[in-house]
Amino acid sequence: MTQTLKTKTPASALEQLLAATKDGMDQVNSLILSRAESHVEIVPKLARYLIESGGKRLRPMLTIATAQMFSKSAPNAVYFAAAVEFMHNATLLHDDVVDESEMRRGKPAARMVWGNQASVLVGDFLLGQAFLMMVETRDLDALNILSKAATVIAEGEVFQLSKVSDLTTSAKEYDLVIRSKTATLFEAATKVGAMAGGASEAEQEALGLYGAELGRAFQLVDDALDYGGINGILGKNTGDDLREGKMTLPIILALKSANKNEHATIVSALGKQDLDDKDLRQIIAILNEQNTLGQTLDEAKQSVEKAKQALNQLPKSNMVNLLADIADFCLLRAS
Repeated sequence: MTQTLKTKTPASALEQLLAATKDGMDQVNSLILSRAESHVEIVPKLARYLIESGGKRLRPMLTIATAQMFSKSAPNAVYFAAAVEFMHNATLLHDDVVDESEMRRGKPAARMVWGNQASVLVGDFLLGQAFLMMVETRDLDALNILSKAATVIAEGEVFQLSKVSDLTTSAKEYDLVIRSKTATLFEAATKVGAMAGGASEAEQEALGLYGAELGRAFQLVDDALDYGGINGILGKNTGDDLREGKMTLPIILALKSANKNEHATIVSALGKQDLDDKDLRQIIAILNEQNTLGQTLDEAKQSVEKAKQALNQLPKSNMVNLLADIADFCLLRAS
């Protein structure tokens, strides 16, 4: 008899996903650590500094989970999952250099410890290892998906860079950015997992859509959390997007609906590196007044519903139910 996963609350979904994918993720983690090795001393030091810094590893977990939905034995899924995590960590290293970030996951960013040049080059090393692992599976279809994802992510990052402090940035352009830089890797992670498990083409497409909408929702929630989420409470790294001049949805919507004084206040704060908490509270007050944090989370809710609807195309199972709860967990982070 198949063991039933008892999903009680969205908050427990991540813990349950960890438990459900433990065996596969143990293999993924071992592979990640072995592939971070190099005869150049700084490479493993910097790579492990980021890899072991406490990230949820949700993307590789989704790869393992979607493979398990169709097969108990899917060795390629371990390689795909590790490749996905390396791709993700490479983008983090590159992003921190581009954004001049000082913190990552509650500790100094790698660039603050080893410098920008080493961070960029180790990011390149991780990308190279990701592609090596893909090639070793000899699965050209999966290689095609992940390679295209890497290209789209880079395009999204460049497009976002071109829109820094651009007051004409539209909600549609913002959506293109987050679908490219965030949703694309979630989509690839779930799709190649299903592929490794032997899913049909229709099932692969359904899980790819689930991943894309889940990734979009995660980024929308992250962008709301940069202003304290629905409660507007200041926390670590709050306001980084504003200081970096990033045109995220809360700001785009506020600029459109704000009065003249509010508009001027937002513009003066956008890209201001030395923005203090007093100024930030003023911006958050405007966002709350215009309800743009709420509107951003409403967009996230729509994506969560689309993600769950995509799962309805699959045969019902405990894992399908758990993935639906993971989508709900995404929203819970902002409450």
